[in-house]
Amino acid sequence: MASATEASAGAGASIPSEEDLKLHTLQQKYTEEATKRLQARPELDDQYVALKDSEESRVQALNDDIWVDHAALNARPLIPDGSRCKFVVLGAGFGGQMLAVELIKAGLVKGPSDLLIIDGAGGFGGTWWWNRYPGLHCDVESYIYMPYLEETGYMPKFKYAPGHEILEHAQRVASHWNLNEKALFRSTITAASWDDDKNLWTLNVVESRGPSEEKRQLKIQTEYFLSAFGILHTPQVPKVPGLASFAGPMFHTARWDYSISGGSPENPQVTGLEGKRVGILGTGATAVQSIPHIAKFAKELYVFQRTPSAVYERGQRPTDPEEWKTKIAYKKGWQLERMANYSAHMIGHPTDQPDMVDDESTKLIAIRAQLGTPVWGIVQPTPEAITEHVTRLLKLNIPCGEKAQARVDAIVKDPETAAKLKAWYPLWCKRPTYNDEYLQTFNQPNVHLVDTDGKGVDAANERGVIVAGKEYPLDIIILGTGFRTPLEGNGCPAVKMGVDVRGRGGRSFREKWDAQGATTLHGVATSGFPNLFFLNAIQNGSGFNWVFSAATWIRNIVGTISTAEKRAGEGGRAVAEVTVPGEEEWAGVMMYHAAALAAQSGCTPGYTNASGSFGKPPKDQAEMMKMARFSIWSQGLNSYCQMLEDYQADGSLKGYEVTTLAG
Repeated sequence: MASATEASAGAGASIPSEEDLKLHTLQQKYTEEATKRLQARPELDDQYVALKDSEESRVQALNDDIWVDHAALNARPLIPDGSRCKFVVLGAGFGGQMLAVELIKAGLVKGPSDLLIIDGAGGFGGTWWWNRYPGLHCDVESYIYMPYLEETGYMPKFKYAPGHEILEHAQRVASHWNLNEKALFRSTITAASWDDDKNLWTLNVVESRGPSEEKRQLKIQTEYFLSAFGILHTPQVPKVPGLASFAGPMFHTARWDYSISGGSPENPQVTGLEGKRVGILGTGATAVQSIPHIAKFAKELYVFQRTPSAVYERGQRPTDPEEWKTKIAYKKGWQLERMANYSAHMIGHPTDQPDMVDDESTKLIAIRAQLGTPVWGIVQPTPEAITEHVTRLLKLNIPCGEKAQARVDAIVKDPETAAKLKAWYPLWCKRPTYNDEYLQTFNQPNVHLVDTDGKGVDAANERGVIVAGKEYPLDIIILGTGFRTPLEGNGCPAVKMGVDVRGRGGRSFREKWDAQGATTLHGVATSGFPNLFFLNAIQNGSGFNWVFSAATWIRNIVGTISTAEKRAGEGGRAVAEVTVPGEEEWAGVMMYHAAALAAQSGCTPGYTNASGSFGKPPKDQAEMMKMARFSIWSQGLNSYCQMLEDYQADGSLKGYEVTTLAG
């Protein structure tokens, strides 16, 4: 007589495997943890406020640039009001520098007044200018993250460069291509409008001159307006009632105050914390890096955690000069090849080359849910295909999650603390972190993990912070609470820039984006806004190494401008504008790729989904179609690079209309 199981199987049911059962249990846990956080903070991304936008003057002041040398910058020649440029680049981080350098290398910058780089900081570096907290490192190998190593001849000191070395390299790049004389620092663009008659952009610029001088109001005209605003540029803080009333010192990790902590970016001996009760809010990438250094000196360290990070081994080591000469920087074009190799091994793009970087990140293949992969082809937008795809990704995630959790158990001695440090969400929901000291810190008797069970800190007063009705007296509060999401304003580039951008006929970029959803060609330009180009991950190909992604987008932008300028000829000028059919065709391509990103919808709230705002189900079919436009090239960055290379080689600039004008 057949058993019940056999009878069931014979009736068409399948017997679940051990992996299926494990996956079912995990999915329940993931859903439970995500739901708990969403219910605790139903205001989603509105639970945060940018430091600069806070109504509390004390919190707003935490956004100030504490590194700027006003006297040195005020000694430089003034940029005249009414100046005209060929190119204005917004952003002086690596993205802005790379845009400027590639324009120079392409021969498009012919005179000293052709290029102007504008940034609100006091110098080059972007996020590396602002972030200088102790323990700061890049989590991508320095040999592929720091651009132009080949051209500048620089060898990074470590496999993963510390922040101060990356900042020095940004200054090295600026010196190598004489970008300092082409930069306007401490300045913001408040508005950008296209003049249909003059075929020029007019930019309203506010230049700060320091506390002792009035701000300058400038108007600058430019043929091309290029935005390289990065994704880690607007520090935020949760709206904790009473936070501004705290009596002790308080600062954000993106504006680390060494006058309080002691030490310096080059010397993370924060001796000013000795004898102090320190509280840090947040356990994201910044906290993972800085907490081990704080813990070495603080009398008591309280770590307030809402959601734990998955922490993998970094494997830091000094650069071996012999290996550098013989195996890394051994031939022309080595750096771009190494970048592409890293991306290929991470996403499963076909390659005969061995894994050149060979670190933990290329082994965590579940990240393909976020970056795309050519392994399974295009995912069809049917419920059955999407379910199959998400299930496949979740199964890939099982060993990734188990690896991180086993590491917690192997390192953290107290079982209760270890349990609270385990991340219960798929790998792709939050950027994984890499550190060889963070988990060990929780074995120290002076370090206390305060897990808020997904709720966050409830309130603060002059003495400290309050969680679940318990007051934690503190001497210093450190805000490791991250940055505004790149999806703010539905991912609109103009919102990310913080600029009121008006195109043909005075049309607002934001209003167009809000009405139509993501609307670009290749993610870098949009119709109705001539000669405007931007770095933007939406409707683009994207990778884990931001510099490789940006380099890909920039080659496309500069290639488009070069082709347009060649058509204009010597002495002429070009206006390149995306056509409506061109951007709608590209939107269709992105919608075709959108199903591959379905696994993102169930993520626990965080930076990558605007604290859950982008995980909500659509209200109707129209909203679903609009959401599908917020996609990326789902086959991975390497195939996207090849597609763009073929596009530029064709030379027709399909999807653009190029008008040539007399100079």
